[in-house]
Amino acid sequence: MARRTPLTFYFDFISPYAYLAFPEVLRLCEAHERELVPVPVVFGAMLSHHGHLGPAEIPSKRVYTFKHVLRLAHDRGRALIPPAGHPFNSLLALRMCLAESDIEERIRLVGKIFTATWGLDGADVTEPSVLEHLASEIGLDGPNLRTLATSPGIKSALRDTTAEAIAAGAFGVPSMVVDGELFWGVDSVPHIDRFLQGRDPIDQAAMERWQQIPMLVQRKRP
Repeated sequence: MARRTPLTFYFDFISPYAYLAFPEVLRLCEAHERELVPVPVVFGAMLSHHGHLGPAEIPSKRVYTFKHVLRLAHDRGRALIPPAGHPFNSLLALRMCLAESDIEERIRLVGKIFTATWGLDGADVTEPSVLEHLASEIGLDGPNLRTLATSPGIKSALRDTTAEAIAAGAFGVPSMVVDGELFWGVDSVPHIDRFLQGRDPIDQAAMERWQQIPMLVQRKRP
């Protein structure tokens, strides 16, 4: 039997949608016997590349987004509390996860930091000592991961994973790629499930027609 390709989960801790999606994607991978590979990316750099503002940077969309994720969390029975500020600097947390090369251990660390950020812990994951403690709580070498995370190699690697996600077609987080297909957002998890079952409703011929539609109006960018 041919080895099944893994599912790549591009994420940034800054996204509550990524927090809500992570355990659902993990369960989906277990159900379909796919390896989950969580890959940290810098959401802000992704936005800059595409010339976008983040949801929390547009006042009316910021309010709506907070309401939206609270409703989604309620529907899922998940705890969701606001961080001390948003947007916040997630770089060290992302780099520490990238510094953990063992994928199973990285999955545990990602889950731990997501819970600390958006769950009941209320931890300030912008603080290096907090991140060290969170890693150590699950049996990892927190101080060593923090040291590795500040190295030029890991900083460069995070830039590379962000560029990799953009090259794969990602424009936001969470983005999931499996078998060459990109999915975006927590609401796409059921679509991934259907895709992996071989029941994707998208007809390739119809999709080609959609892709050939010309843009008749183009707005000027500010």
